[in-house]
Amino acid sequence: MSAPPVIPPEPVTPQTASPTYRLASLDPDFILSPSMRGVRFLLEFAKADEALKAWGVRSTIVVFGSARIHEAGPEPHPRWYAAARAFGALASREGGALLDGGSERHNVICTGGGPGIMEAANRGAHDVGAPSIGLNITLPHEQAPNIYSTPELTFRFHYFAMRKMHLAMRANALVVFPGGFGTLDELFELLTLRQTGKAPPIPIVLFDEAYWRGVINFEAFAAAGMISPHDLELFRFAEDAEGIWRCLLDGGLNPYEPPDWTRGPDLPGW
Repeated sequence: MSAPPVIPPEPVTPQTASPTYRLASLDPDFILSPSMRGVRFLLEFAKADEALKAWGVRSTIVVFGSARIHEAGPEPHPRWYAAARAFGALASREGGALLDGGSERHNVICTGGGPGIMEAANRGAHDVGAPSIGLNITLPHEQAPNIYSTPELTFRFHYFAMRKMHLAMRANALVVFPGGFGTLDELFELLTLRQTGKAPPIPIVLFDEAYWRGVINFEAFAAAGMISPHDLELFRFAEDAEGIWRCLLDGGLNPYEPPDWTRGPDLPGW
C-alpha cells in the first residue's frame, strides 16, 4: 500500500493569515458569533442526543430539587437528601435502567447534575450500579458536576432552553423535591407542558406535601379562575421513596416503555 501523499504547508501570506481564511468549523470567533447562535443550539442538542443514544437511553425519570440541600445539613435537609438517594436507587433498580440483557435503558435517573438533591438522586443510581444523567449548565455558582452522575452521561450546556428540552423530551415522569426559584421554574415548565397537551400524560410527584403547600397555594390558582380545578390533578404528593414509586406507577408509568411525545391535540412530535 502506497503512503498517503504529503501535503506541503501553505505559505504564510496576508491571505492565509486572515481570520476569514480559516475553515469555518475550526474558527472559534465565527462559531461563537451572534449569527451562529442557531448552530450552537443544534450542537448542544446533537452532542447530548448522540451520547444518550449510544448508551441506549430511551426514557428518563427527571428529579428536580435544591442544590442547597446537604446530607449533613440542618433538618429537614438530611431527610430530603436521604429520600432522593433512596428513590434514585429504587427507580434505577425497578425501572429498567440496568438493561437486564436488553438493548434499551428506561427510566434512567436524570438530574441537573449539580449538588444537593441532584447529587442525592444520581448517588442512589450509583449505589445500585445503574447509569444516571447529569445535565449541567454554566452558572457562576452551585453548578460543578457531582461525582455520582455517569461521566459519559454528564453534559454541560450554555443555553437553559436546550437543557430544558433534554430534561423534558425523554421524561417518563417528574419527581420534584423541595427547592427554590430554579426548582419552581422547572416544575412549572413541565406543568405547563402537561396542561397545554404539549407533553404526554406523565406523572408528576411533589415530595413533602407540607413544604409545597407552605410555599404555594395551589388551590388559590383554581379559586381565582387562573387554572381549571382539573389542573390540580396533574400532580400528586409523596412522603418517602416507596410512596413516590407507587404514585408513578399509579399515574401510568410503564417501567419498560418510553414516553409518547407524539400524543396530544394534533400536535407534532418533538
